[in-house]
Amino acid sequence: MRAVLWIIAIFALAAGLSLVAEHSTGTVLVSFSQYRVQLSLNLVLCMLVLGFVLGYLLVRLVLRTLRVPKAIGRYRDKRRRTIAERKLHESLRAFMEGRYAQALKLADESYRRSDRAGIETLVAARAAHQLQDQESYREWIGRASQIEWLRTARLMTEAELALDGQRFDEASNRLVVLRERGERHIAAQRLALKAAEGAGKWDETARLARQLRKHKGLTEDAAAAIVRESHLENLRQRAGNGEALAEYWSSISAREATDHVLLERAVPLLIAAGQGSIARRAVEDMLSEHWEPALARGYADCCVDADDLSPGLAMAEGWLVEHPNDAGLLLTLGRLCMRMKLWGKAQSYLEASMSVAADSDTSLALARLAEQLDKPAEAQRYYRRAAEIATA
Repeated sequence: MRAVLWIIAIFALAAGLSLVAEHSTGTVLVSFSQYRVQLSLNLVLCMLVLGFVLGYLLVRLVLRTLRVPKAIGRYRDKRRRTIAERKLHESLRAFMEGRYAQALKLADESYRRSDRAGIETLVAARAAHQLQDQESYREWIGRASQIEWLRTARLMTEAELALDGQRFDEASNRLVVLRERGERHIAAQRLALKAAEGAGKWDETARLARQLRKHKGLTEDAAAAIVRESHLENLRQRAGNGEALAEYWSSISAREATDHVLLERAVPLLIAAGQGSIARRAVEDMLSEHWEPALARGYADCCVDADDLSPGLAMAEGWLVEHPNDAGLLLTLGRLCMRMKLWGKAQSYLEASMSVAADSDTSLALARLAEQLDKPAEAQRYYRRAAEIATA
């Protein structure tokens, strides 16, 4: 529609000009020296218009000619950037495909062509690390360190690769710098957790696991497992020191202390350090709230002192009312009765345990009971039974 309007306008203008020229009788007299040239006004106007158009076109041609070198330079820069971007993409693809040597080569080509290199240095550093080329890795990380806007990404890369190489102190140093810069995102916290765990900083490990759980960076189960292992490592470091063990155990929060797996693995450490009474109370509290057969099975070991035997037996017999068919609890009752020299009750509990579930520990307990009762043949029979169950 617009083209039609332009055509109509041009034809209208041409018609108007032809009408004006038809009725125009003016002339232009040009005189110079002894010469005189007389031209019609219409011709002069046409020559002026034509001269203006030719002059305009000539000026445009000159300007475009002068701009050719700059246009060629822009074209070359654009082509170089395009090639650099393509090389970077190919380098990333090669790295993800596991072709690290090719990724390093392509990243180097992209770096040399790009006028704003950055990511290429980190891709090359990661590829060099995978190739175990530490000299090349340091060179590329050094180049990356000169690019200010790449600082956070470079520190994250250094921390991650240091962890991969089990250089936990180096990783921690990089992560400290990130924290000082206010970088406390989940990825950095996960790296910090791995660094603390690798360096054996168990208090820090537990703190980071709780923090990540709070911010949905770890699942409940994963965080609980890490916190549990941190507590166990701290307990192992204090093994043999009863006071230190008791103090640390009391510092564990009530929520974390109710982890039955933690308690099950901590009980032997507490008992070995002479803190059986603490272990006994912890097990009793746990089983009163939540029944765990494994804890019930090992409860007899918590009753170390002679003063603990009678209360322990009474507690276990109270549990038996609610769990009459728990083989581990019946074994515990039998062991407690043996230590109290209640031979008849011990035998009845142990035989009841065997009737529920044949077990090598129960067979060994019956064998020892038979020895106490001076029944060597019966003891040998239970010893053989225990061996058969163990090898089955």
